[in-house]
Amino acid sequence: MPFRLNRLAAEVSSALAAEYQARYGLDIPEWRVLATLGFRNDPCSAQYIAHCTRTHKSTISRAVTALMKRQMVERVENADDRREFRLRLTRKGAALYEELIPRLLRREQEILSCLSAPERKNLALLLGKIEDSLDLVRDSEQADAKEAY
Repeated sequence: MPFRLNRLAAEVSSALAAEYQARYGLDIPEWRVLATLGFRNDPCSAQYIAHCTRTHKSTISRAVTALMKRQMVERVENADDRREFRLRLTRKGAALYEELIPRLLRREQEILSCLSAPERKNLALLLGKIEDSLDLVRDSEQADAKEAY
């Protein structure tokens, strides 16, 4: 099962990457940063993004730097620890995220078109159960409540 899940994830990620690379000049790590920040209500650390996306921290750091240069991401002080900075989308980054989501959801529907509606629902439920068993965050409220990074 891990092999199959990894292979599926790589294939889906690659298919989606072509969409956001061609249209928006984003690579996979940059998309992961945008997606994580767009998914959350509150700013978060680069360490949190690395943990959440299972991407090496140096890769996330380079992606954050590139997105900051493009004025998609900005740093804000952590109210709890002024020595630490959190990241959030700028208006430009949020607009790009909002533009990308419908495109990526359409692509996702194409990928899942081999499944019936009940199968899609069951797949979502089963993936949710696995995520829960691994204590993975599934929505923004959980992300905000659980953040320890």
